[in-house]
Amino acid sequence: MTLLFHASDLHFGAEDSAALAWFAQEVSRQQPDAVIITGDLTMRARSAEFAAAQTWLSALGRPVLIEPGNHDLPYFNPVRRIWRPYGRVMRLQEQLHEGVMLDNVHLVSLRTTARAQLRLNWSKGRVGKRALHEALLALQDADHATRLRIVLTHHPLIEAETQSSGRTRGGRTALEAIRGAGANAVLSGHVHDPFDLSVETPAGEIRLIGAGTLSERVRATRPSFNRLQVSEGSLDAQVCAME
Repeated sequence: MTLLFHASDLHFGAEDSAALAWFAQEVSRQQPDAVIITGDLTMRARSAEFAAAQTWLSALGRPVLIEPGNHDLPYFNPVRRIWRPYGRVMRLQEQLHEGVMLDNVHLVSLRTTARAQLRLNWSKGRVGKRALHEALLALQDADHATRLRIVLTHHPLIEAETQSSGRTRGGRTALEAIRGAGANAVLSGHVHDPFDLSVETPAGEIRLIGAGTLSERVRATRPSFNRLQVSEGSLDAQVCAME
């Protein structure tokens, strides 16, 4: 059995200290095999916000896997945004993921953020050809017999009827492609409300699971995370909301 905690949208700079303390207590109590954060560690990608996120994530004492969110790309520095948009979040990922061993799960990144887009709202999702190609190659490396294949994104690939929207360009195409490559589920964030959907594609059914937020920027749901248990090829997902 593999236990994963899936959280998203911590938004250091607008974090909820009580929610973070509650989550850390649950990590200490249940000792998940890994913590997955599907983006938006920070509010404005400031150095101080990344430093605060690093301190808190390191103190969890568990392997952490991070998928970049749109808020993690440089906000005030256009040169860094164009030339090194993922530098800080990738350095943080390298420091935190050491030691993760997931015998029953194969995790694959699918980037849905973009340094620039041909629309006014750059916060929304986009799946580029290169990002999709890399995800498909990574899915092929999974052991078909023993591993559940889970793709990590920041934006929902299709709309999940939440208050906020991902509006992910290329999302439906990507969803069908990753299902065809054997993906069983997609974990995402961005919309700040949890959801759990089963979607039919030409290649079969795939599950879409979204996490809420641990920040002050709540919408319809109180601060929450998802508790994911993988056993014998099946995935059980439970939303854990702070009282």
